[in-house]
Amino acid sequence: MRMYDIIQKKRNGNELTKEEIDFFVNGYTDGTIPDYQVSALLMAIYFQKMNKRETADLTMAMVNSGDILDLNAIEGIKVDKHSTGGVGDTTTMVLGPLVASLGIPVAKMSGRGLGHTGGTIDKLESFPGFSMDLSKDKFIENVNKHKIALAAQTGNLAPADKKLYALRDVTATVDNVSLIASSIMSKKIAAGADAIVLDVKVGEGAFMKDIESARYLAKEMVEIGKNVGRKTVAIISDMDEPLGYGIGNALEVKEAIDTLKGNGPKDLEELCLTLGSYMVVLAGKANTVDEAKELLIKNIENGKALDKFKEFVEAQGGDSLLIDNPEKLLDAKYIIPVVSKKEGYINKIHAEKVGLIAMELGAGRATKEATIDLSVGIVLHKKKGDYVRSGDILAEIYSNDKLKGDKAVEDLLNNYEIQQGENVSKTLIYDVITE
Repeated sequence: MRMYDIIQKKRNGNELTKEEIDFFVNGYTDGTIPDYQVSALLMAIYFQKMNKRETADLTMAMVNSGDILDLNAIEGIKVDKHSTGGVGDTTTMVLGPLVASLGIPVAKMSGRGLGHTGGTIDKLESFPGFSMDLSKDKFIENVNKHKIALAAQTGNLAPADKKLYALRDVTATVDNVSLIASSIMSKKIAAGADAIVLDVKVGEGAFMKDIESARYLAKEMVEIGKNVGRKTVAIISDMDEPLGYGIGNALEVKEAIDTLKGNGPKDLEELCLTLGSYMVVLAGKANTVDEAKELLIKNIENGKALDKFKEFVEAQGGDSLLIDNPEKLLDAKYIIPVVSKKEGYINKIHAEKVGLIAMELGAGRATKEATIDLSVGIVLHKKKGDYVRSGDILAEIYSNDKLKGDKAVEDLLNNYEIQQGENVSKTLIYDVITE
């Protein structure tokens, strides 16, 4: 079998066999097939696409390229959640302890962020001492004892995906549905969960810019999950503006704490209750989504969800006392108000640009080697649909560099669209894909 023939076959729009897909994935993982040939194949896939069978075979080839986490020692149905990413996406820190507070095991592998803001690992490191470096035995022990653990993704979990994603990132082949679906699902399947809830973002701040593309991706991933015996549901949610109000690591931790207390932003709370309800149903703890939602709301109101967050942070070495004093997490040197110069309804907040502004403040990484400043970011005060007057505070910039902070103020003003006329409507949940 020759890589040249596989490239030519896909370039001409023909279907690759399972053996051909296994050949190129294994060869690229072990270094026997060079970057330039895989780059050519990725571009051929980008233009000629893959069918559902090819996508499923690519997913499993990446799963089998490294370790597959065996979670059989964990009691109960293990539930995982994945978001396709966005700006101000704080859901994992809310959902993990909230679902675990019902006795459902949440065993999650997570990564560091590259881009707008940090990943879940970076955010949780706002708690001094918090560690994601758990051995497999400690990971399993924590889930059995506390019903929740988050660990850093090991280097040998779907290593083919890691190599292929790095290559896609520099060859303009990231946004292909088959390549996105196989990348996400290979990691989820290798991580060993029994049930997976997917939060598929759509809008300006997401990979998928329109509903049709998001729905196609969601269906593809749900089908992959079900074909390999994982209960899988996908929720299509809005990312045309940032989720919640906080954008930045410690700021998002504080917002997660507020949400677990029942005082969080309404959009973040609604999305978490929707995603969490499906996690509860897939885990067999409720028969219907409505019943599951009632259970989750009850544990927010009685404090069990917040207590579980404290227990989880403490179990992984973090200072859980900060959960009772979240203002101590916020130690940026400058807090600069962003004042509206216009009057009218907010028609749009350019989510992706806002994420990049936060990154320039230091909240995210432009390169893998960059260091994140956990204390900086943006807190929105007004969002799409709100009426503002000239002089109202639209947001606050948290910065440790005055020049960067002042620049962020002007940049943020340029990414708010304010207009006279009628209020604009907005939708948070567009669809639920169960098959």
